Amino acid sequence: MAQLYIKRSLEPVLRKAVSEFPAVILTGPRQSGKTTLLKRLFSEQFRYVSVEPPDVRAAATEDPRGFLELYPAPVIFDEVQYAPDLLSYIKERIDADRSRAGQYLLTGSQNLLLVQNITESLAGRAAILRLLPLSRREIDGRPHAPLAWELESQSSASPRSGFGALWQEFLGGGYPELAIQPDRDVSLWHSSYIQTYLERDVRALRQVGDLTQYQNFLRVLAARSAQLLNLADVARDLGVAVNTIKAWLSVLEATYQVIVLRPYHANIGKRLVKSPKVYFSDVGTLCYLVGLKDPNHAASGPMGGAILETAVLSEIVRTLTHRGIDPRIYFLRTLAGTEVDFVVEADAGLVPIEVKLSATPRPAMAASIRRIQNDMKGSAGRGFVVHPGDIRLPLAPDVTAIPLTDL
Repeated sequence: MAQLYIKRSLEPVLRKAVSEFPAVILTGPRQSGKTTLLKRLFSEQFRYVSVEPPDVRAAATEDPRGFLELYPAPVIFDEVQYAPDLLSYIKERIDADRSRAGQYLLTGSQNLLLVQNITESLAGRAAILRLLPLSRREIDGRPHAPLAWELESQSSASPRSGFGALWQEFLGGGYPELAIQPDRDVSLWHSSYIQTYLERDVRALRQVGDLTQYQNFLRVLAARSAQLLNLADVARDLGVAVNTIKAWLSVLEATYQVIVLRPYHANIGKRLVKSPKVYFSDVGTLCYLVGLKDPNHAASGPMGGAILETAVLSEIVRTLTHRGIDPRIYFLRTLAGTEVDFVVEADAGLVPIEVKLSATPRPAMAASIRRIQNDMKGSAGRGFVVHPGDIRLPLAPDVTAIPLTDL
């Protein structure tokens, strides 16, 4: 029988925040497990209220003070973005008893709208945390396992997936419902997820008029995953204005469906003016949008490299985010033409990471990392070549090939 709950890395961070702040905001994409996590940890102390049903939403919007009288703290308000004006009245309640921690737990699946209202209403009164789909660590029962560069020793005892099993896992992605029910029809689940996302989240955002055209945009963007993003090309393919594409991309970011990766530059200002790369946040979503249903086709087809890069990036982002840390991850392309898929700003310096589709690591795969290490002496540290196989191998001084499962 499949396990019914997977322990999340965010749990200790969330408990600490609830013990220190009057309000805690938990954001993240739909179906990432926000409600399950809050109910599991706090159901004995907090009443639960979903703001999404139309009658509840109307009550919260039309008479917010009466609504808060009906549901006094401590209370969980789920999907609070449906009644954003409620936040001002929550602030009023908090200010009446500012020293009391753990009054309100709020969730939302639309980041920018929610945070804008929080900034205006709950500044200094709320901790903001994000819960993303499951990391491999969480699925494997190692929610607090360190990342590869955080280990003193380069030995690892992480579970290993066979090559075929790994690519089958990519098709599913990291949403908890699929992880605890492995017999689900993966394609049907993702189809339903995208439709729900379109109907509930995207329709609520004013930048989107034509949902069908927006769904076409999702597929066009998925086909360009892990590439430099040329907004003009995307706009031309879809027959819409570039500004429309920019607005739609902001919707994807606001609803946690994509990660926009900027180029690394020592001058922070210059990172913002160069072309970014866009990755879908969940590798299962990516596979569904490009029409992949077979692990062999996923591994050997033209999207294989993008799928593996997405899996690597999402593992790093989820691991750091679930510690309550804002991930600082970039790609690197030098004027001399040297490219590295990812660089992570870690406490010990920059960690360069190359992702290779071959399960047979060779010393030549370390060449780009070695050049970066030589060019950025003192700032670029130990590097890693991540691959889908099961071999761990030193490729050069300070460069190790590791399986994705050891990341």
